Amino acid sequence: MSPDCVNNRRIVVCADDYGMSPSVNAGILALAAQGRLSATSILVDGPAAAVGMPGLLETGLQLGLHLNLTESFGQPGLCLPLRQLILQAYARRLSCDQVQRDIQRQLQRFQDLTGRVPDYIDGHQHIHQLPGIRTPLLQALDGLAGPRPWIRHTGRPRMAGLPWRLRFKAWVIAGLGAAALHRQVQASGFCDNPGFLGVYDFTGGVSAYAAWMARWLAAAQDGDVLMCHPALGLDPQDALSSQRQAEYAVLAGAQMTQWLAQYQLTMMGARSPKEP
Repeated sequence: MSPDCVNNRRIVVCADDYGMSPSVNAGILALAAQGRLSATSILVDGPAAAVGMPGLLETGLQLGLHLNLTESFGQPGLCLPLRQLILQAYARRLSCDQVQRDIQRQLQRFQDLTGRVPDYIDGHQHIHQLPGIRTPLLQALDGLAGPRPWIRHTGRPRMAGLPWRLRFKAWVIAGLGAAALHRQVQASGFCDNPGFLGVYDFTGGVSAYAAWMARWLAAAQDGDVLMCHPALGLDPQDALSSQRQAEYAVLAGAQMTQWLAQYQLTMMGARSPKEP
């Protein structure tokens, strides 16, 4: 089910970066077992992409392709620092043929790992919405056999109660292509989410993330996607490791249940927690 077709206050809680590391995978699997996630986006070239895959397939989570053109895992094809990729995209200097090959290869890798087509598509660092990428992406998806994936849309960020610096970051992300992607998604007959939550500056530990989470959930509307980046365990190679663990602590904590009840929200697709 695509998130924009719901009739009550349900949200899609989507954990990014499955496959980046064993600690990220462990956090996502643990939260799925607790009924705290709806979906996870897979970095198919990540060094841990195949780690825990049988368990992931048993969770019932929606599984998405986390399209990556900026994070180097030794994969073939296009891989540029985010700023450079954005500049080349807006200068119309990306090779359409190369982008198409990279998308097709990652879609095939996703199917090899999971045995199915993606339930949805998003992008690492939101690159799926950039010019020169969004059109070949939708063309590739149009040729997939099976149910059509929905597309994660970064537009219409819910920002009530958030400080200016976080609002600005959400506006910048949306301004890099969300409106154009939404128009193309609608014209091509795909679905996307009505609103987007979870943008922040990856600082502040548990206390800051808990404060932002309470505000996001208070502002959430039917079918919105809440993006998160949890991990369970320290990864010295990951600069965001400490904050990923803070996200995990908030998502797994009792306050999350209280907020969901307070704001009359349920997580779309999340299964009931396992019995102890």
